[in-house]
Amino acid sequence: MSKKVFATDEAPSAIGTYSQAVQAGELVFISGQIPLVPQTMEVLDGSVDEQIRRVFDNIQAICQAAGGDLDDIVKLTVLLTDLADFPVVNAVMSDYFTEPYPARAAYGVAALPKDVPVEIEAIMQVCD
Repeated sequence: MSKKVFATDEAPSAIGTYSQAVQAGELVFISGQIPLVPQTMEVLDGSVDEQIRRVFDNIQAICQAAGGDLDDIVKLTVLLTDLADFPVVNAVMSDYFTEPYPARAAYGVAALPKDVPVEIEAIMQVCD
């Protein structure tokens, strides 16, 4: 099975040895996104709500570059440095997703890159 790589200027470029997204078969694996502003590559200076929205905007841009949209996401993995922010994730998700919602896992972690409070990765299904 061949892999196809996707990248867009509408989402932050990789800050390490990874791709924004890689397709294998009908699945597109979207690397973890943090609240970086694509144009500046700086962390969004805002509330946790605004930072989570930035993350979903980045994910949406990558989905579109790979020929899909948020509705095509089948699984999300949410990493939070403070699980007290989990209700904010739910509230923001209700603005970005409709039922049926993607499967999801959420984990509390000690730290994330650039000391951000949230990182989210996604798996999207697309049909060629």
